[in-house]
Amino acid sequence: MPPPAIPNASARKLLLHLQGLSFAPRRKLTRQGLLDLIDHLGYIQLDSINTVERAHHLILFSRNQTYRRGDLTHLLERQAALFENWTHDAAVIPTHFYPYWRVRFVQERAQLRERWRKWRRDGFEEMVEGVLQQIRQSGPVMARHLGDGQKKAADGWWDWHPSKTALEYLWRTGELAVARRDGFQKVYDLTERVIPAQHCHDRLCRDDFVDWACNGALDRLGLAKPGDLAQFWGGVTVEEAAAWCRDRLGKGLIEVLVESADGSKPRPAYARESLPETLRDLPPAPKRLRVLSPFDPLLRDRARTERLFDFRYRIEVFVPEAKRQYGYYVFPLLEGDRLIGRIDMKHLRDHGALAVKGLWLEPGRGFTRGRRDGLDAELDRLRRFIGAERVSFQDGYLRSSAVQPGS
Repeated sequence: MPPPAIPNASARKLLLHLQGLSFAPRRKLTRQGLLDLIDHLGYIQLDSINTVERAHHLILFSRNQTYRRGDLTHLLERQAALFENWTHDAAVIPTHFYPYWRVRFVQERAQLRERWRKWRRDGFEEMVEGVLQQIRQSGPVMARHLGDGQKKAADGWWDWHPSKTALEYLWRTGELAVARRDGFQKVYDLTERVIPAQHCHDRLCRDDFVDWACNGALDRLGLAKPGDLAQFWGGVTVEEAAAWCRDRLGKGLIEVLVESADGSKPRPAYARESLPETLRDLPPAPKRLRVLSPFDPLLRDRARTERLFDFRYRIEVFVPEAKRQYGYYVFPLLEGDRLIGRIDMKHLRDHGALAVKGLWLEPGRGFTRGRRDGLDAELDRLRRFIGAERVSFQDGYLRSSAVQPGS
């Protein structure tokens, strides 16, 4: 018997729910509610680009417009219910996951030590121990507090000086933790001064980590191949994820075929045996139009976004300006359960304006009165969130040649 087929509309609806985008966006978000939301998502990616608002704040705001930045700071820096470390990139992670990161640190230590030793060559171990000893004695530090007179690497990651490399190595391998941020600069301290002790004593093995990571990824994706499970948190190989799926097939997991929106053939995936019941109980996504961060978890897997939404999205930050199709940092637009376009905008802080430079709608998506009203409402919500006084539109901002009258 062939695997059951999952309609594209059902697959989109499932992913939007698991990514927190079918939750009521106006419901009051308490600190506990914020922690529950981040737990539901698994983590929130951090990024330094701040053309409108930093990625982590926009990811949370797009799911609940009552989100307050101070609540995230409280959960991180005062309550220690969240911590910062690495998934596929820097992220904010629920602290009760920390025992699994301790398993991951063992792997990171082996991989990073060899890689970073090549960058720093002589004296890497001595530099790491010296930085660690200084923090033991003097307390929290920032990278700018260290490294006076040190030469930056000519070929190292991010052009770091040796002390910065040591700080990042110690953070990525669990000896240090991020105690707080000063602006967007990390303040490092000993892990035992940052992470509550109850999260630092479990002795889990590699199999425990793989089982937890694959289970957690499937719970947050709903439909996944082994590669999807492996890349969700990072730290799990595709081979480990494939073995995990094989061992559980028929024992809680089933195989399905997921229909695509982009015309490609259905894609095989694994799912929970309870999937049919889950699909029947899903709430619809809110119909309102929302701006998403370029680093929104819904968009992280670009190939999946194309298959499920027939929406091709790339971040053009590292594309030379003359070769960009849209812009430096363009935000996707979600309307209901469809990605309908993208918008190029910037917070001009000196002028108090959220400035819209360009808007591109997908083929067949007309700029109707209703859609214009929806965009205006969302931009006004975003304006108030970032503290801008007004929204301004550049002449000729409606740039999509694909825009058609009607909808």
